[in-house]
Amino acid sequence: MITILKYLFGINSETNNNIKVLDASTFKQAVSNKKVQLIDVRTANEYKSGCINKAKNIDIFSGEFSTEADKLDKVKPVYLYCRSGARSKRASKKLSKLGFKEIYDLKGGILNYR
Repeated sequence: MITILKYLFGINSETNNNIKVLDASTFKQAVSNKKVQLIDVRTANEYKSGCINKAKNIDIFSGEFSTEADKLDKVKPVYLYCRSGARSKRASKKLSKLGFKEIYDLKGGILNYR
């Protein structure tokens, strides 16, 4: 029964120690003037309307997310953001399952960044 509830409600007893949520100022400092893997997980139209400098667009809802993510270096840190934080949280979990070691998620998304 507990397994069914976990599945239905997305409850996961595992903790993802490789995922860190960063506030906007810490995130800005981490990605500014550095060569990092910075990923915008919003749609292409959202990305075109404005993004963080040097971010690569990989839409979390596209069928290509895992394929495109596999092209990234799983050992190097990955910085993620979306509009408000929900999609990047989901993307963080996916990347963790794909074997990424260091994942940083922008708290509150790009709305909070600006």
